Amino acid sequence: MNGTHLLFLKTMAVQILWVDDEIASLKSQIMFLENKGYVVEKVSNGYDALEHIKENPVDVVLLDESMPGMTGLETLSAIREINQHLPVVMITKNEAENVMEEAIGAQIADYLIKPVNPNQVLLTLKKIINSKDLVSEKTTKDYMMDLRNLMMTMQSNPNYDEWVELYKKLVYWELEIQNSGNADMMEIFQSQKDEANNDWCKFIDREYMDWIQNEKTAPILSHRMFREYVKPHLSGDQPVFFILIDNLRYDQWKIIEENFAETFRLKEEKMLCSILPTTTQYSRNSIFSGLMPMDIEKKFPNEWKNDAEDGGKNLHEHKFLSYQLKQMGYGDIKHSYTKVTNHQKGEDLVSNVHNLLQNKLNVIVYNFVDMLSHARTEIEVLKELASDEVSYRSLTKSWFEHSPLHQALKKVADKNIKLIITTDHGTIRVKNAHKVIGDREATSNIRYKHGKNLNFDKKDVMYFGEPNKIGLPKPNMNSAYIFGKYDGYLCYPNNYNHYVKYFKNTFQHGGVSLEEMLIPFVVMESK
Repeated sequence: MNGTHLLFLKTMAVQILWVDDEIASLKSQIMFLENKGYVVEKVSNGYDALEHIKENPVDVVLLDESMPGMTGLETLSAIREINQHLPVVMITKNEAENVMEEAIGAQIADYLIKPVNPNQVLLTLKKIINSKDLVSEKTTKDYMMDLRNLMMTMQSNPNYDEWVELYKKLVYWELEIQNSGNADMMEIFQSQKDEANNDWCKFIDREYMDWIQNEKTAPILSHRMFREYVKPHLSGDQPVFFILIDNLRYDQWKIIEENFAETFRLKEEKMLCSILPTTTQYSRNSIFSGLMPMDIEKKFPNEWKNDAEDGGKNLHEHKFLSYQLKQMGYGDIKHSYTKVTNHQKGEDLVSNVHNLLQNKLNVIVYNFVDMLSHARTEIEVLKELASDEVSYRSLTKSWFEHSPLHQALKKVADKNIKLIITTDHGTIRVKNAHKVIGDREATSNIRYKHGKNLNFDKKDVMYFGEPNKIGLPKPNMNSAYIFGKYDGYLCYPNNYNHYVKYFKNTFQHGGVSLEEMLIPFVVMESK
């Protein structure tokens, strides 16, 4: 092997810089690492370490804390000025808590106490350098082992509770595979998720009407959320903050959960099922009224608006809430209702949140995620920022971390409150366009439509010819509803190609999919 080839191999190897004033005593450890394929450069003080880092590629620094002249902590601080992201492992005899805290505060990669053995150092290096590959390998192995179980569950005609567990497992694996960065495994997973969603649509087609007509055997749907899940928490001493983040999918909840966990302790996590259509007008009005849309129209004829009618479709939620609280025997409970639809109203919430502590129940509806979903359809830059599920989740997390909602909750986190987080429905990225023909009175929704004379391919949609049997109003004598299944979206023939292109790969809701229908209900308490 010629010298050029050796130089190439050395350049490709991981470059370790070991900084220790007793570097000669570490000969055996260094030889051990070199035999494992690492290139180890050695310096005996912080000054030489900084010069080396400025002039040479370095992947990891092993840094002694107790050195004459420039200490390890001082060297660490100087390294951060040169390269903020260079992994540094502090190695020290000093077990003083303040030294550990200062090193951790400087975001070291690891902290080892002398004497260290070679395997200890090797484990740390693997964790820093090879962690992504190791995580990917472990995730792939574990997913492939679980794949058979998931497939067996899907093939065994699962009931509703089994579907809930299956969906939670799918979301878990989706996030794990995403974190592993394994594109091939994500492709396999996506195929399985497609199959699960298609089977879920068949399940809903069989069961949904029976759920509406036989409440005793049905899962908890939108109109039963307050009675079954919220009411038990109103009898305690703690103020209850009920936060409904509009249009929040379960996977989005899982990636912002850690932000809540900083100040709140998880007590329970349940799932419930949104009614159809999975839209604010239907599902959220049902949540607050405790009624199915058909019954809301009967009880509140002036407040309910059908799709084709002029006027806001969700302007009376506070009235519906007051009605339901009275029906539950909590008509005298001191409560508030706050809807945040823009940043200024979010800032107002931050300013006023302490005043809400005097109420037993505080309902806060936060519309950002829904606005994000709709804006993504309209605004080109958002199409780039949220081009798929991964970026959509990332954008949600970034929003929440810097949102007035997060600020407001942190301000009351130490006040012994109970926090409920939920949503009204989720959303789905639509990919497959389906042509629907309708008359002038047919609605224009992308994931569902209703009207008198709808023509469609039966395999593309879920059809209900008698809306009252699924708890929906019947605007006209012959009105029927159709719902897009999984990732399908519904377009009329007029200007068909334009709308197919316009809506393809946008996030929509109103139809039938796991993502739209199975929604989280989470209870947390102050730590």
